[in-house]
Amino acid sequence: MDINIQEMFFEFIGGLGIFLFGIKFMGDGLQKSAGDKLRDILDRFTSNPFMGVLAGIIVTELIQSSSGTTVIVVGLVSAGFMTLRQAIGVIMGANIGTTVTAFIIGIDIGEYALPIIAIGSGILFFFKNKKIHSFGQIVFGFGALFFGLELMSSGMKPLSSLEAFQELTVNMSSSPVLGVLIGTVFTVIVQSSSATIGILQGLFSEGLVDIHAALPVLFGDNIGTTITAVLASIGASIAAKRAAATHVLFNLIGTAIFMILLEPFTTLMLFLQEQLNLNPEMTVAVAHGTFNATNTIIQFPFIAVLALIVTKLIPGEDSEFEYKAKHLDPVFIEQAPSIALGQAKEEVLRMGQFAVLGLTETNSYLKTKVQKHSDTAAQLEDAINNLDRKITNYLVDLSSSSLSEHESEEHSILVNTIRDIERVGDHFENILELVDYQLANKVRFTESAMEELEQMFELTISTVREAIHALDHNDKKLAADVMKKEEQIDKMERKLRRQHILRLNAGECSAQSGIVFVDIVSNLERIGDHAVNIAETVLGERH
Repeated sequence: MDINIQEMFFEFIGGLGIFLFGIKFMGDGLQKSAGDKLRDILDRFTSNPFMGVLAGIIVTELIQSSSGTTVIVVGLVSAGFMTLRQAIGVIMGANIGTTVTAFIIGIDIGEYALPIIAIGSGILFFFKNKKIHSFGQIVFGFGALFFGLELMSSGMKPLSSLEAFQELTVNMSSSPVLGVLIGTVFTVIVQSSSATIGILQGLFSEGLVDIHAALPVLFGDNIGTTITAVLASIGASIAAKRAAATHVLFNLIGTAIFMILLEPFTTLMLFLQEQLNLNPEMTVAVAHGTFNATNTIIQFPFIAVLALIVTKLIPGEDSEFEYKAKHLDPVFIEQAPSIALGQAKEEVLRMGQFAVLGLTETNSYLKTKVQKHSDTAAQLEDAINNLDRKITNYLVDLSSSSLSEHESEEHSILVNTIRDIERVGDHFENILELVDYQLANKVRFTESAMEELEQMFELTISTVREAIHALDHNDKKLAADVMKKEEQIDKMERKLRRQHILRLNAGECSAQSGIVFVDIVSNLERIGDHAVNIAETVLGERH
């Protein structure tokens, strides 16, 4: 019997591993085929909660994971690209989108799993074209998913002869709450509702659990899948914590409703199974789909209430900035181009503030090596790129309007300034990567090197801050100061390079640390150049 249990256990965990790999690999292939536009889909199509639900369904079908979608949503909320209400709609959609995997499993093609894997492997090995390669990944992942299911299924067959398992299923049938608990705990451990629902489909098709035990486990699986978003929100902003709490609340409320209606719901599923001649796997898939779709329909009108509840549950002011464009109203392009120009300038100034903040956070990351500073700086760089696209498109549309000579001049100043601020973002991103390299390779700086970097960082940050301020107030005196400061930065860069060579010759630092040091200094010097470009536009010296 021991050998059987060992064999059963190995088949089950091996099958689970292959199943999870299959879903991940298939999701990656779908994601690549979609051109990695997931964030864009979520960013663009979440203008209202209904569109948010659709976006949630689409993205979850592309990455084959509601947890994955919710983690992206938590990140977007944390970065200020999405409001809590928009996030709630996407989370509801993600719950519907994740049912697709269960329906795929319901199409019983397990016996063709190995040929599908062979076809996928052939495509992956013999074709170098990226699109075909992504398609091969989807096919291989699809086959691996079914092969994993087959292994799990054969591993679970001997369970019927175990007395302990028989007792458990009897208890689950008579006590639905136990079923919910088991489903929740198991999904928390595996962190994939698709996997646990796949296992449930296998158990149900083998006749190891009846429908009275299967449905409560299904509800529990939906609660357990929220753990991934909860883990992703640890250490994130208050808004992100609220988004994760919404995911938990949504599934808890849904489970409570369906537990009250368990008897009629079970009767409905048995009726559909009989009338539509559904196989056991498809019956579970239909139950899963019905649960999530009905849950969304019931709770959709109460999105504002859900937002209010999680705001009360997780109190506090969210200190995060709103990173999306605030002022770019297309109405003004036709009606009042001068106001549109003013709006674009407001956004450029916000973009400049993000650049200053990003530099400050990058400096903090260099000094403390605390990951939170790197994450915040990366979010700010993301925000700068987002604003760059939005403002540039707005200014392109505005260029076709009738602008006066002075307005045309200001228009071109803004276009040039956007480019400079975006480059500042690129340079502090380079520095973040250099600090990551320093950490990964245990590269150490001497105390004097750290002091020199600190001085150059402070000078660069104040130069960029003054350049943005000069642009805001059209302050020519301040712009002239920026020009002088940039000369100081250039001198400092030359001095620090000399100091570095002296330390290297004295054997105080390694060649590796020297390369990182010089690259950081070089990036700071280039940031100074972009600050000068902004100052020159204020002084009218830029051509």
